[in-house]
Amino acid sequence: MINGISDEAIHTIVQRVVRQSMGDTTFSTKPIQPQNIDSEQVDSTKAQQETNPKQNVVAIGADHGGLELKEILKKFLVENDFQVIDCGTHTKDSVDYPDIALAVAELVASGKAWRGVIIDGAGIGSCMAANKVPGVRAALCYDYATAVNSREHNDANVLTLGAGLIGINLAKQIITTWLATAFGGGRHTRRVDKITAIGNRFLKDGKIS
Repeated sequence: MINGISDEAIHTIVQRVVRQSMGDTTFSTKPIQPQNIDSEQVDSTKAQQETNPKQNVVAIGADHGGLELKEILKKFLVENDFQVIDCGTHTKDSVDYPDIALAVAELVASGKAWRGVIIDGAGIGSCMAANKVPGVRAALCYDYATAVNSREHNDANVLTLGAGLIGINLAKQIITTWLATAFGGGRHTRRVDKITAIGNRFLKDGKIS
């Protein structure tokens, strides 16, 4: 839940925006109101987090080109009750984005982080690097539609962003949507399983052959 709006409500809002932008007028335009949160809901949420403490842990990293946006998004995540693991970089000195992408991707693949966010100039190179790590499904997102699709259809567990291509407000909207959108399951499960199977073909005894 973010800013008093349930994950389901956020998901519904995003679906409406995406479908309307694509000319679908059959989707309900009834306003979605923030849900009132009673004490039982709060206690239930806290209990769930205690039994699964990694559920809200987000690993984040950026090269020198994404440093400024990383710091902004890190603060944004903390303000919205996420635990953040900062994988660097921490200065404006030039670094290689594959190193940062690997650090974030390994935390996600190992289960030490629930989701990962990587930022570089365009988001493309980090996405390529992260997807080399078995168990990682990284997606480059640049708007509402790609944020929703990557989670709902592809069960992406790593988000990459291009700091040189999107602004701060859009980045916040993308990360909020991406974290709140659930995997759709159903026919998508079969397809995600096939993605995993492709990666497993190149593994031997749990290691890349």
